[in-house]
Amino acid sequence: MSDSRTPAQIEADIVRRRDQLAETLDEIGVRVHPKTIVGDAKARVASRVDQTAGRAYVAVNRTLSGVRTQFVRTDGGPRMERLVPVALVAIGLVGLMVVSTRRRRG
Repeated sequence: MSDSRTPAQIEADIVRRRDQLAETLDEIGVRVHPKTIVGDAKARVASRVDQTAGRAYVAVNRTLSGVRTQFVRTDGGPRMERLVPVALVAIGLVGLMVVSTRRRRG
């Protein structure tokens, strides 16, 4: 196997490969630097938090929308046949809490 390149070409290839190797080593150095690793970890955590918050928002929005449809008609008016019993139960619970608190104190 004979190499038909001239010494100048061989030297130019060596210089080019040395530059490529230096660039690769610089990239590796940046990737393994503690600040880079911490920054990447923070970015991953922030992304997961954003995803979780987004899912929570959608779930809450669906729930509230479902509750709203139980108590509000499609024309926007209240469904009194459902609101009145819920209001009476809430008033009863508040009354029980007041009576219970007074008994503990007295």
